[in-house]
Amino acid sequence: MIDYTKEELVELLRKNPERFNEWKVEQEEIDLSEVDFSGINLSEIDFTDVDLNSSSFADCSLSFVNFTNTDLNSVDFTRARVLECDFTDALLTGADCSYAEMTYCNFYDSDMAGAILSETDLSNSDLTGALNLNAARYDEDTIWPDDDMLPEDFDGASHRDLSSLQDDEDEVSSDW
Repeated sequence: MIDYTKEELVELLRKNPERFNEWKVEQEEIDLSEVDFSGINLSEIDFTDVDLNSSSFADCSLSFVNFTNTDLNSVDFTRARVLECDFTDALLTGADCSYAEMTYCNFYDSDMAGAILSETDLSNSDLTGALNLNAARYDEDTIWPDDDMLPEDFDGASHRDLSSLQDDEDEVSSDW
């Protein structure tokens, strides 16, 4: 069994993704946390069960990547083009997907709490089973899929940036 460094695994993913997928099958645990994949084109990669915590996929082009049950906590997907990727059971808490195009993706049972979806294009993605989507940050420029691809209790039109949060208390009048 070959033991790779994180840097060697990035090169393997870049040059020979099929070999990475074959190698991965023999591994119990893969830690690719805090790795910079920025600007890389990745296709047909199996990241199932991989720890990608705090990694960066900024400006990447990802297609047909399997992120099932993957730790994507605080991952940077800014400006990434993510096409037909599977995020089933993925942990996307705090992931920054600002300005990303994440189309035709599956987010079944993925935890979206704290995910940043500002100006994210989620066209044709299946978010019906996404968890904590109401706890994600998004704005009026976020592009949502059709309503039948969103959770029943979700209303993308009721966006609030954290900076606009206000107390629900009535205005206090002062007579002095």
